[in-house]
Amino acid sequence: MRKVIGIGETVLDIIFKDNQPTAAVPGGSTFNAMISLGRSGVPAMLISETGDDRVGQFVTDFMTQNGVDPSGMRRMPDTKSPLSLAFLNENNDAEYIFYKENATDRPTPTMHDIQPGDLVLFGSYYALNPDTRPQVKAMLEEARRQGAIIYYDVNFRPAHQGEIMKIRPSLMENLEMADIVRGSRDDFNVLYGLDDAEKVYSEKIAFYCPNFIYTDSSRPAHLFASGNLRRDYPVEKTETVSTIGAGDNFNAGILYGLVKAGITRGQLTQGLPASQWDAIIGEAQQFAAAVCKSIYNYVPEDFARDKRKS
Repeated sequence: MRKVIGIGETVLDIIFKDNQPTAAVPGGSTFNAMISLGRSGVPAMLISETGDDRVGQFVTDFMTQNGVDPSGMRRMPDTKSPLSLAFLNENNDAEYIFYKENATDRPTPTMHDIQPGDLVLFGSYYALNPDTRPQVKAMLEEARRQGAIIYYDVNFRPAHQGEIMKIRPSLMENLEMADIVRGSRDDFNVLYGLDDAEKVYSEKIAFYCPNFIYTDSSRPAHLFASGNLRRDYPVEKTETVSTIGAGDNFNAGILYGLVKAGITRGQLTQGLPASQWDAIIGEAQQFAAAVCKSIYNYVPEDFARDKRKS
């Protein structure tokens, strides 16, 4: 059975509202997507690392409880697990402060069994960080050799704006290896000073990857796909409790839609019909809306239960 393999960091998110902590939950961009997929019945595993501490055990136990294979996790000796403080504003959008201890001993990852029907999700600074880049690149090259679908979530935060020139070669490699690229208005504003979806695609993405999804918070999402397909997708208004994990779960919905429809890499390359993309983006919007209705970073159990039945 095909599976989704995530490559990314894990953190403990401590969430604040009105400057008071309201929840502490395992997180990380790729991690959040994997938990939602595992809950929704999609075989999922995460390749990552965590500290050799109580938080690290909490994270790996949480994965197992939610149907995510933890065999790709590495415990970093004598290292504390990273923390993220997320402060929600009046619109329930988050401002982050990260606390991370650099590992002195980063073990080489084991190459896990990747099959042609599998899907690989990667992204964020984890995919560009010189400390983790060699391992990420090796796994992506293996995924490409096996013909897996590779999905890249750019997710580039302003905190790393000063490193743009240094990470640019890795960014271009990521774009070239991806079958689908997803990024937000904020990502490309930070990276390129561009906030027009058409310009971002034509000037920065199309040369490397034909399939591109541009998201813009509550404004319509834009799809650019093989065969010169262009589609816009309005976002249904949703009462939000927290927008943490909205983009991560949009990714989960895309991957869920690809698995549900049995889409192969060959079909993506040839070009999917508009109706197929409509269904896939529809799943993404459902996942993103569902996660915004709670304080947690992943889709609720009742939503996931319905997806397991569908």
